[in-house]
Amino acid sequence: MADIALRFHNDPLVLSAPIDELLARQGVDDPASQREFMDLIEPESVLEVQRLDHMVGAQCMVTNTYDITRARLAHSRFEEQSAEIARASVGILRDLQPQHIIASIGPTRLPIDPESRSSLKQNRDQYARAVQDFGDGFDAVLLDGMVSAVDLKCALAGVKKVCDLPVFASVDLDAQGRLMGRATSWPELLAVMAEFEADVVGFSSGAPVEDILPLVAQATEATSAPILVQLRVGEHDPRDVNPGFRPVELTPDNPYKTSDAVFEAGVALLSAGVQFLRAVGHATPSHTGALVIAGVGRDSVR
Repeated sequence: MADIALRFHNDPLVLSAPIDELLARQGVDDPASQREFMDLIEPESVLEVQRLDHMVGAQCMVTNTYDITRARLAHSRFEEQSAEIARASVGILRDLQPQHIIASIGPTRLPIDPESRSSLKQNRDQYARAVQDFGDGFDAVLLDGMVSAVDLKCALAGVKKVCDLPVFASVDLDAQGRLMGRATSWPELLAVMAEFEADVVGFSSGAPVEDILPLVAQATEATSAPILVQLRVGEHDPRDVNPGFRPVELTPDNPYKTSDAVFEAGVALLSAGVQFLRAVGHATPSHTGALVIAGVGRDSVR
C-alpha cells in the first residue's frame, strides 16, 4: 500500500461505508452489536460485504472495528480478544488488496472527568491500546464519532503517543452544526483537532448539502489539513437508492436516500475543498459508488 499522506491535497478519495446496513438486509439482528465479533466468527461474510464497496471503487477501505476499544468490547466480554479482532479486520481487507486500509476506532463512551488526571489518562490509554491492537498493515487511523471535546482530546493524544501514521479525526454534527447531543460548536472542535495535530479534520452530517457547505468553509479557513465529510444516509426503502424514473421524496432530515442525491452532494463538497468523502448511516455500495463517480477526473483543490 502506498503512503496515504502522499495523496493529501491531490486526488479525491472515498472511504468505504460501515457494513451495518447490508448486514441488516441479510437478516443479521442488531448488526451494530455484532459487527466486530463477525470479524472473528464470520470473516467470509464480512469480506463479501466489504468487497462490494471495493468493487464500486472506494480507494480507502475502513476496518469493521468501530467499537474496538476495550471499554466497548467489555460490554460483551470480548475485551481480551481486542487485538485478535483488530488484526482479523485488517486481514480481511488485505485480501481485497485495496489502495489504502484505514483502522477505525470509535468512542469509548466512558464517563470523563476533565478535572481528573486519572480519568483523562484512563480514556487516553483506551485509544492508545486500541491502535496498538491493530499491529501493522494499515495506512491511517480514523477516530470516528468522538462524543465530546475532551473525548476528542483524549483520543488524539492517546493515538498520537503510540502511532506515527496519519490520524483522521471526525465528529458527528447535528443539523445546526453542533456536536451531536451537546452545545459544542464545529469551530471549537476544529480548534481541538488543530491543537492535537489531527492530520485530516472531518465531520459527519445528515443535513442538506447547502447547510454543510458553511461548515466546510469554516474548516478551510481554520486549517490547511485535508477535510473529510461523512454524509449520513437515513432509513429508506431499498428501491429508493436507484429509483430510475420513479419519484422519491427527499426531505431536509433525510436528503441522501438516492445515489443521485449523494452524487450531487459529493460534487458540491469536492468543489468546496473537501478531499475525503464517505457515506455512512444506512449507506449502501450504491451510495459509495456515487461518491467515487463524483470524484472522477477531479483534483483536490483548496
